[in-house]
Amino acid sequence: MTTSDRRSEALFRRAQRVLVGGVNSPVRAFKAVGGVPRWIARGRGSALWDVDGHRYVDYCGSWGPLILGHAHPAVLKAVRSALTRGASFGASSEPELRLAELICEALPSVEQIRFVSSGTESVMSAIRLARAATQRDIIVKFAGCYHGHVDSLLVQVGSGALTLGVPSSAGVPHAVTQATRVLPYNDLTAAGQLFQKEGDRIAAVIVEPVAANMGVVPPQPGFLEELRALTTRHGALLIFDEVITGFRLGFGGAQTQYRLAPDLTCLGKIIGGGFPVGAYGGHRTLMKWVAPLGPVYQAGTLSGNPIAMSAGLATLTLLQRRAGYARLEQLTRRLVEGVRTAAWSHGVPIRMNSVASFFTVFFTQEPVVDERTARRADARRYARFFQGMLKRGVYFPPSQFEAAFVSVAHTEQDIDRTIEAARLTFAELGTGRG
Repeated sequence: MTTSDRRSEALFRRAQRVLVGGVNSPVRAFKAVGGVPRWIARGRGSALWDVDGHRYVDYCGSWGPLILGHAHPAVLKAVRSALTRGASFGASSEPELRLAELICEALPSVEQIRFVSSGTESVMSAIRLARAATQRDIIVKFAGCYHGHVDSLLVQVGSGALTLGVPSSAGVPHAVTQATRVLPYNDLTAAGQLFQKEGDRIAAVIVEPVAANMGVVPPQPGFLEELRALTTRHGALLIFDEVITGFRLGFGGAQTQYRLAPDLTCLGKIIGGGFPVGAYGGHRTLMKWVAPLGPVYQAGTLSGNPIAMSAGLATLTLLQRRAGYARLEQLTRRLVEGVRTAAWSHGVPIRMNSVASFFTVFFTQEPVVDERTARRADARRYARFFQGMLKRGVYFPPSQFEAAFVSVAHTEQDIDRTIEAARLTFAELGTGRG
């Protein structure tokens, strides 16, 4: 700690008395990168300010949803207007209908949706629906893909690709994961073998179409297409977890970019404009299983909350113009190339994985294509990189295995500042001083 971090340090010490670990989400504790967790006072555009007055170019963006940047005027206006009418009703209101119509128009595979309050809820509900509609139990996920803290999906790969799921969190009974199978991401051979063995018992495959929770790992050519073919052939459902990719890869999300139609889609993040929200949806023949039309129960007092719906509607209305996506990708390409060049010029081996407007800096020489190769990246060196960038006014994700995000609010000057900060940081790392 330096004297300039005193308020963040004091708040963190105080928080540890009343908040578990001093935080409300583990990554915020900076355990993976060390140092003092920054306590944020405010955000505007592409920048954050902490309680000690430091300004940072922000590449977390609340972990993705703030594609327009912090405190966008249109979102603030919509929220203020909604607040004057009431914060929560526990009844239907027009903003949820308008947002649902906009989402269904944007996603060809989605005819009906149900709003919930988080990405975890959307995944939990989609899995329940898939099991009911197929009358099967087994769910297939991929190692390194995170789908919220749903008990049955908190599993990791065991001794082999086709093993039963093993709980990776205390408090998850082994019996809960018995119907979960875990495969390596991008491994079509393993997927084919599993379906050959248990295809008639598989209810659904759930996948991040672009993995973003082991760092950014794109799907290899043919991977998603073969998952679509396998699930169709065996009568299973394909669930796209687009909590991160939805409206980030483009207005229609990953499924539109890759021209694939999943059976169910999970959404979150962006569709609430930064407010707590999630949704799951699909063809009406599937969604009719959900109460009050069918026997699959799911409910929530804050589902369709008018504040979150209004913020999401303002965000998606602006994104619908699509003009910002090309600029987002251009800025991201420039940033990725600049950081990569800065690393190589100082002899620091990195891999930059990026898709559209999100990316990850991996400290490794080998291609990162799945969780196994991601885990071989040097997390300790990333921690030093993170601290070097932080002291130079750039806020990257405080973990090697998370995605960084560019927003519409980022400027060419932000990108230049980030590349220069990376150059200075890599110079330290290359000499061993960092």
